[in-house]
Amino acid sequence: MESEQDPDIQLLPRGTFMCRLCEVNVPNRASLEDHKKGKKHQKLCSIRETRKVQEEHSLFVSGFQHGTSELEITDHFQRFGPVSSIIMDKNQGVYAFVEYGSIESLQSALAEPEHIMNGKRLKVKPREKKEFKYTPKKKQAPSNSLLPSLELLSPVLCQANDVDEQMEKLVQLFGFSESEERLRELVISLIQEVFSEFFPECKIIPFGSTVNGFNIHCCDLDLFLDLEHTKIFQAKSKGSNEQTGVIEDTQSEDSILSDIDLETASEAEVLELVAMVLRKCVPGVHKVQAVTTARRPVVKFIHKDSGLHGDISVNNRLAVRNTSFLKLCSALDKRLRPLVYAVRYWAKQKHLAGQSSGRGPTLNNYALTLLVIFFLQNREIPVIPSVNHLKELAGEGDQCIIEGWDCSFPSDASTLPPSKNCESLCTLLSEFFNFYGQFDFVSSVICLRDRKALPVTAFLSNKEGKSPRLGPVNILDPFELCHNVAANLNERSEQRFRKQCLEAAKYCRSLQYQRKSAKGKVWGLVRLFNEDSVSAEGSPGVPGEVSQERMVIDIPFKLASLSEETRKKLCNSDDFRQLWFGWVSAAVLSVLEDMLKCTCCITPAALQYSTTAEHCAKLEAGEDPHTQLPELSTRVADHNEPSDEVLDGKNPPEVNSNESDTTASMAGESLNSSKRHRCSDGGASSCKKLRFEPENMAGNASWYCTLWHKVWAGRRKMRRDILRGLKASRTDENDDDNDGGGIDLEARVSEAIAQQERASGNTSEPVLNFTLHLEVVGGTESTRTLAVITPVQDASGLFQDFFHFLQLFLPKMTEKLLEKKIK
Repeated sequence: MESEQDPDIQLLPRGTFMCRLCEVNVPNRASLEDHKKGKKHQKLCSIRETRKVQEEHSLFVSGFQHGTSELEITDHFQRFGPVSSIIMDKNQGVYAFVEYGSIESLQSALAEPEHIMNGKRLKVKPREKKEFKYTPKKKQAPSNSLLPSLELLSPVLCQANDVDEQMEKLVQLFGFSESEERLRELVISLIQEVFSEFFPECKIIPFGSTVNGFNIHCCDLDLFLDLEHTKIFQAKSKGSNEQTGVIEDTQSEDSILSDIDLETASEAEVLELVAMVLRKCVPGVHKVQAVTTARRPVVKFIHKDSGLHGDISVNNRLAVRNTSFLKLCSALDKRLRPLVYAVRYWAKQKHLAGQSSGRGPTLNNYALTLLVIFFLQNREIPVIPSVNHLKELAGEGDQCIIEGWDCSFPSDASTLPPSKNCESLCTLLSEFFNFYGQFDFVSSVICLRDRKALPVTAFLSNKEGKSPRLGPVNILDPFELCHNVAANLNERSEQRFRKQCLEAAKYCRSLQYQRKSAKGKVWGLVRLFNEDSVSAEGSPGVPGEVSQERMVIDIPFKLASLSEETRKKLCNSDDFRQLWFGWVSAAVLSVLEDMLKCTCCITPAALQYSTTAEHCAKLEAGEDPHTQLPELSTRVADHNEPSDEVLDGKNPPEVNSNESDTTASMAGESLNSSKRHRCSDGGASSCKKLRFEPENMAGNASWYCTLWHKVWAGRRKMRRDILRGLKASRTDENDDDNDGGGIDLEARVSEAIAQQERASGNTSEPVLNFTLHLEVVGGTESTRTLAVITPVQDASGLFQDFFHFLQLFLPKMTEKLLEKKIK
């Protein structure tokens, strides 16, 4: 029995197993062996063995005086042998575990008839052996201590007269008080005074939330140490010393500048000096840490008396300039600050910003602020001008070039004409959610410099080092145009952000948002901020029924998965969505025909609906658009033609009237005959395969498909069996298609399932007939292909199971085909 051989393993009914150590179930013996070789199981075995050794070498000691130190206990027990460690009860201080390096030392201590320490008789016995049970450390929940809780905000906000007043109150509640501003000024003055002694003529310049106009309680203190004048001072001192031979203070043994040449020193070396000065010379500063591997290296510290967390950088002039830009924007229009505060708090409450909390990467406050500014730039009457327009208005004294980037803009907001936009804060916030709920993030790059969304393909051919890191959300820094401030986000984060924006926009159209409650109920921003006020998941459907919404499968546009060659094809194309949709359509067809062994025919133009919404509307109305199928026409090619050419759109076949007649008869046979030959039943010559030109797709495509086998039933087990056989016979270790998600492997799995069904005698009737309608969506929504699956003939009631399988399988295999065939 397995359980007799390994006490960690328990045999369960139906041949499954449970690992008691890891507390997980595994379906079969092969999976059990893989689990036992896994990292988690091996780690727990190692921890258990270590704990066992510790227990065997440890004593339990009690009876000593409260407050006894570890050193006193060590001094007493090391008479019997070397003591490895002492574990004290820190809460009560009434017992301890003494661990020896050897069993002999333990036995000697136990053999002592009486232990007396500080006049107290100790109780000494072997440490109790307990059954091992691993309890991982719980991750601390993210803290929202920087912002007041919604419970504290609710009474104050609900007393306001309208949403505009609520948003103004947010600024008052979140922003610095006079005492906080004064405290930060004092800390900055203290650091400036100390650093001036070691780095003559240096400047400590605050930037970020402290001074950009969007401060909140207890935000970090970001400081820039400007050493340009110090470098000049050091160079002059060296030149003077060489001429006069006099050793000045900067070259004395006591000067920090005698140890380093600021002009040639690396950033890491300078930061280490900064950290040393903070540790040894600035009063009240502790927990100093130099972080030299970050994108912008800094020295972190905490000022003990004020509780401020801060950091100092020495090469961050762009951040200082960005701070001045945000300060100018907030001065240009007084509506910007309330909007930013409201959006930031909403994003925090919805777990879209701040610390992750296990829901994926999130936006930072800087990215959210840029989103608000970009939205205001794109109102019908702009609230804030573009960065390029501000550059044109800059005077001679405002010209600024940093690291090759033009950072020019006026320094005085009063010299600029005010915006003629008169929209209320209530309206602007509602329109913000509507704007980004329908924004095409995936295929666009947000550019505040031009105040417009640029096509992502325009950035694919940029030279190395000048191209931003592109992702599902692309927000260019206003000046450093190679920096995407939202590059950390993934597809899930982008989808969650858009979905929450749509839900918020829907709520903002209700009276609960726009009007104060006469019955004392929460309203306006309070309901908007409530985490459970709007659900992004949708209402559950009727059990056993597939709703029309769930019959749509998303295949998103993923720039990261495209090869360099494909990027060149997309770069600056007239309509990259159209080109990409053609490739996706070809890949989807290949998944159905090659991997799942379906028979597919192109439906006539009458069935190719102009929009997916119209298609779903017909279905919801109870209409069956496929009950009367007119004569079908399509082009076909031999089954043996390479699928690479299909995906690449090469060698388009010629079509003649005879071929069309043949195709029509084949299509009619597939619809009306259950005896149709399938690829698995005969040779290649007996089967025809659909063929079309991907690059000439018209934005939508529809197919009538027949599924002949239950390709989802037992698929995982069949794949595992085939993989086991492949591993036994495989000679090429670099065969990528033999992995668990390989393209050729999936075709083999479907064929094996078909053979298994034929062996059982189930070969006469198709499993189900369905239509597949593909349509590319973009422009007002994130670019993606929507696949609408509709059952036509499902006598066995298997469509729901097939669709749930297809929801995961189709996007995954389509992406693999695009990667493999286009590269």
